[in-house]
Amino acid sequence: MKKTLPAILLCFCLPLLCLSQNEPADSTKNLSEIIVKAYEQNRRLVEVAAPVSITGQVQLNRFSNMSILPALNITPGVRMEERSPGSYRLNIRGSSLRSPFGVRDIKIYLNEIPLTDPSGNTYLNQLSFYNFNSIEIIKGPASSLYGAGIGGAMLIHTLPVNWNKGISLNYSVGSFDASNINVNVKTGDADHENSFNYSHQNSDGYRSQSKMHRDIATWESLLKVNDKQSLHAYMSYSDLFYQTPGGLTLSQYNANPKQARPSAGTQPGAVQNKAAIYQKIFIAGFSNKYRFNENWQNNTSVYGSYTDFTNPGIRIYEIRKEPHFGGRSVFEFKKQIGGTRLQLNSGAEAQKGFFNTRDYGNKLGIADSLQSDDNINMWQYMIFGQMDLILPHGWIVTAGVSLNKSSLEFIHLTSRPSTTQKRTFENKIPPHLAILKTITKEISVYGSIARGFSPPTTSEMLRSDGLFGKNLQPQDGMDYEAGARGFLLHNKLYFDVNVFFFDLKNTIVQRIDTNGVFYYVNAGSTKQNGIETYVSYLLADNPHKFISTARIWISYAWHDFHYGSFKQVSTDFSGKKLPGAAPQVIVAGFEIASKTGFYMNITYNYTDPIALNDANSIYASSYNLMSSRLGYKKDFHGKIKVEFFAGADNLFNTKYSLGNDINAAAGRYYNAAAVRNYYFGLALQLTKAQNK
Repeated sequence: MKKTLPAILLCFCLPLLCLSQNEPADSTKNLSEIIVKAYEQNRRLVEVAAPVSITGQVQLNRFSNMSILPALNITPGVRMEERSPGSYRLNIRGSSLRSPFGVRDIKIYLNEIPLTDPSGNTYLNQLSFYNFNSIEIIKGPASSLYGAGIGGAMLIHTLPVNWNKGISLNYSVGSFDASNINVNVKTGDADHENSFNYSHQNSDGYRSQSKMHRDIATWESLLKVNDKQSLHAYMSYSDLFYQTPGGLTLSQYNANPKQARPSAGTQPGAVQNKAAIYQKIFIAGFSNKYRFNENWQNNTSVYGSYTDFTNPGIRIYEIRKEPHFGGRSVFEFKKQIGGTRLQLNSGAEAQKGFFNTRDYGNKLGIADSLQSDDNINMWQYMIFGQMDLILPHGWIVTAGVSLNKSSLEFIHLTSRPSTTQKRTFENKIPPHLAILKTITKEISVYGSIARGFSPPTTSEMLRSDGLFGKNLQPQDGMDYEAGARGFLLHNKLYFDVNVFFFDLKNTIVQRIDTNGVFYYVNAGSTKQNGIETYVSYLLADNPHKFISTARIWISYAWHDFHYGSFKQVSTDFSGKKLPGAAPQVIVAGFEIASKTGFYMNITYNYTDPIALNDANSIYASSYNLMSSRLGYKKDFHGKIKVEFFAGADNLFNTKYSLGNDINAAAGRYYNAAAVRNYYFGLALQLTKAQNK
């Protein structure tokens, strides 16, 4: 069955596999008009020469309102994992190879401000489901404009395009005592918008030691000063707690997948040591957009952030204080020169952080004796420039480059006297060249070449035993892309396909020694090649018929990721598959809605077996998942909107591991995902429409 079902789907969809990616819109009527901000181009997706996908409200609301995970996993080449509620890991084209947890090798922006801190880490879990209005994902190196991150970039947009004054309430409950409540209030007028949002979420989790609760409050304000200037302010506070059950061996996983990591010898387990994360983050940002004249404009953003992070882990009790600040400024010049439009973007981005990390012994959930106390100072800056030529006959040429530099300074306060170790990563100059040809107004083909890089993060430079990884080198690679996207059959069929070849040098991978010490090494080279496709067909789109909307779609990714040259001591891993990446993933779905307000969707996911260690001797099994959501919507003259919905995940009741621990010590690779589970919810909106 595991092999038959994907084969059937592939046979059904083979004529369409020259097609791809996420639908570039949140409605069925304006798909071709969505404007993409990636690469500062602000153009229709069909005019962007890059593997960019859009996750909007349509994709987000296909599933439960507890997490964005299933919506992001629709995108071919993107894999988001959740080892326990609130514990995210994001992977774009195998980027999680160096990420046992969290988000690395991906640069993330919240509106115009960097959400990724100067160490290269991103706390994506500081946002609730309701903070996401749309998400742009750039797959592959985007260093020419966004700096470090060989996996790509993510641009999160929080405010809707069509803003309406009013109040909304969303409430949902689900299995494992999960609940999520969100209240949003929008005030102001067309020239001054304010949005206040509060979310509370909690869950007992599927596994033992996997409870979570999260409170997030945000305020946003958009002020139109005049026809030339607008201001955008953002402020948020998040308070997150989640328990960490830890990885299991295969025998433990098979015996009881719900259990937390048990004790081993004299070492207490996850329950005994009360393994958990306590995370509080405050962030404030401000953006100023100013248009000097019809040719010139500037967008400047500044931000400050503070993270209070406490982690009673299996072996240590870690406390981190992470204040940082930075900004980004982009100048844009546009001019028509005969039949050619010229667009120039240039600017700079800089970040500075002053972190403190203290490690204690963990004595049954209580901080014991101090083991290390380190101040970590870091900074990074980049200057960048990009030229776009929109030529006659449908040609668009894009060329960009950036200059990047970063530095880390570790001050070991527990040494007597204190010692300082410093690493400066010299200038990296990653170029980007892309050419696009529009075949018709709605169809284009493109090719691109880009270089990407990623220096070690602070957590990678500092081993878990306090030693400094002075020999760790930045990753550096070249990416070659070709793709096509567009609309056929009177815009009913949307397709997007891309092929890529990525050669990465000095790949950073994690190691764990027999004493449980985490450290990182450079793994020689990797070869990451693949095909990513998505196709969507609109079966019906008529609000006056009983079946007002019906659509089918399929997403397919084929990845051939393997080590090039990699020897670890006397063991040769050259040619082995990269752990943590599935060779094939298929996600397909069907959705239907009636003019009466009833709707239903079904989503299917097949994932290939995943290698869990460099030797490819241990695998996580393949799995088939099915989910569904049905509901009812009613709009009372645009002023009151009501929605009731219910859904189920993992309808096959499949046993599988999600958020696997790669190259784990003592064979503790597996983190069991939830079995069949359900959710129910309602949404209420009271709005006053306004014309902008």
